[in-house]
Amino acid sequence: MTFRIVFMGSPEFALPSLRALAAGYNVVGVVTQPDRPAGRGRALTPPAVKVLAQELVLPVIQPERLKEPAAMQQLQEWAPDAIVVAAFGQILRPAVLNMPPFGCVNVHASLLPRWRGATPVQAAILNNDSQTGVTIMRMDPGVDTGPVLAQRLIPILPTDTGVSLGERLASLGADLLMDTLPGYLHGEITPRAQDEQGATYAPMLKKDDGRLDFCETSEALARRVRAFNPWPGAYTAWIGQILKVHRAHAVGGASLEPGMTAVHAGLPAVACKEGWLVLDEVQPAGKRPMSGEVYLHGAREWGSRPAG
Repeated sequence: MTFRIVFMGSPEFALPSLRALAAGYNVVGVVTQPDRPAGRGRALTPPAVKVLAQELVLPVIQPERLKEPAAMQQLQEWAPDAIVVAAFGQILRPAVLNMPPFGCVNVHASLLPRWRGATPVQAAILNNDSQTGVTIMRMDPGVDTGPVLAQRLIPILPTDTGVSLGERLASLGADLLMDTLPGYLHGEITPRAQDEQGATYAPMLKKDDGRLDFCETSEALARRVRAFNPWPGAYTAWIGQILKVHRAHAVGGASLEPGMTAVHAGLPAVACKEGWLVLDEVQPAGKRPMSGEVYLHGAREWGSRPAG
């Protein structure tokens, strides 16, 4: 039997799964988010999945809401045996969940039930988890609450950022999807319910979440910098302007009030509740990213004023 698959996804995370599916299955259609304004010029920019789908010569629709009559009609015409979802960005209603005979299968970037929700990669780094992974699950009307088909774990490296960990999980998710889907479609895998006692939630992030509060420990802030790279990005204020922090590390021994600035081993540093946050790479307002060492050449008052 040749299974008909519809794929739903939007960002870079979804690309390995779509590419793998297209190579091994009959992908009859792709659903992704509408083009959105992006960049300084705010030009309309297609989601990454649309770009790949066009390269693969796959039909694409981009409904603002999946419940739109035209979108539902197209899904019915595609007549999928299963819908595969990876970071789509819209809630699937029962009319969609129940449409394919094999339901909707989701590639989720955590070891469910830990870190349900929109930002599991960032949450795992932020909360100092030692490991994370991917889950293949059959979706139900809840938020990442459906029964699990398969899981695979990886360690979180001390240097992992939201970007690097997300890329590794995207690749891992595609591999696990292709290992799991054949058995599921042939009735060889029985979905198992999640343990609700272990459930945690990773909500959507806002730009304000990136502000560094130096009343936290330097270790917690270093994790925040890594977790929020590239979005929403970590930042503080310096002499009335935003200073983005792209890379930083924690060291012990701060004896100043939280927020006071100093120089540590030739790099800008800020005292925290415990330890120093040393700024390895920053981006002043209106300028390109630069090393902390280069930044100090122009930040003559660093060490005499607080940040924050």
